[in-house]
Amino acid sequence: MKKRFWISALVGILAAAMLSACSLKGDETAIVVDGTEIKADVANFYARYIQAQYETFYSAYMGEDMWDSEASEGENYEESVKSSVQETLETMVLLEKHMSEYDISLSDAEKKVIADTAQEFEEDNSLEDKEKVSGDKKVLERVLTLMAIQQKMQDAIQAGANTEVSDEEAAQKSMEYVLFSYVSEDESGESSDLSDDEKKELKEKAEELSKSLKDGGAFAALAKKAGVEVETATFDAETTVPNEDLVKAADALEEGGVTDVVETDGGCYVAKVTSLLDRKATDAKKDTIVQERKDELYNTTCERWLEKAKITVNEAVWKKIDFKDLTVTMNIQEEVPYSDAVKTDDQVDLDAEEEPQE
Repeated sequence: MKKRFWISALVGILAAAMLSACSLKGDETAIVVDGTEIKADVANFYARYIQAQYETFYSAYMGEDMWDSEASEGENYEESVKSSVQETLETMVLLEKHMSEYDISLSDAEKKVIADTAQEFEEDNSLEDKEKVSGDKKVLERVLTLMAIQQKMQDAIQAGANTEVSDEEAAQKSMEYVLFSYVSEDESGESSDLSDDEKKELKEKAEELSKSLKDGGAFAALAKKAGVEVETATFDAETTVPNEDLVKAADALEEGGVTDVVETDGGCYVAKVTSLLDRKATDAKKDTIVQERKDELYNTTCERWLEKAKITVNEAVWKKIDFKDLTVTMNIQEEVPYSDAVKTDDQVDLDAEEEPQE
């Protein structure tokens, strides 16, 4: 079952006078992209949809002042997310403008899904609730249309990426390894560092294990005798787990090779290379490389269009879309999926209630 996301709660937390002072007129123009206007109501609704995702999934551990928290130097989360929303809206309009170049259109069936979704939203929510997020039928249809086009255009653009990846390019090796940890844990779960003498003793055990492995001993039996557990990992030259120095040592060996003891702040590692080409891990790496190429092609294409486009932003309108004035949360429900092509799982359903004013 595919997950649909619903905005399930909308709570006004400021005094009515302030909400009135910052009220948003839907027919105002928020952005103009190469002559195409993005109206304030469309910008507001999409911004609230994104806001809902952040408030639902991050506010629990970021706290009530999430939007004032620093996202990067000199920029809080509200500024960062609103900037991302703005660029996404601009990108979606440009994708719409370039549809013919990729022979992309929305089918009648896809348009019907969008219309039906908007109608359902219209019927299920009060006028007061919808006004808070500019959520009328026309606006919802426009937002869902842009989102559907974005998905179809992304697929079309990414289809042009090179999907050929050689074994050499994606090669992943595999190893077995053990860690003689310098941290001990008692029965109550409390951990503590070993003494220098205890660390020295463990290192000697690790050296003995490494020597026995090089002499042809069985890893599992030797590890059990030494009181450590054998783990497995796949890697290439750029892998950093379980430990970067261990990976570097293992990467220099042939199949069957055993590392010397690799000492770290946390303990001593010993590893044995079990394969120079782990088939499963290599195939998975190929998939990762292909996806990276697709993402890069899509991103660079959109960036190129954005750089060439003439874009005008109405800062006065954007200022009115204040995440601290309104709280929006989401409820995830399992639903029968809509058309895979239209990708309109991003429906919203509003159920608003006013918080008591202090």
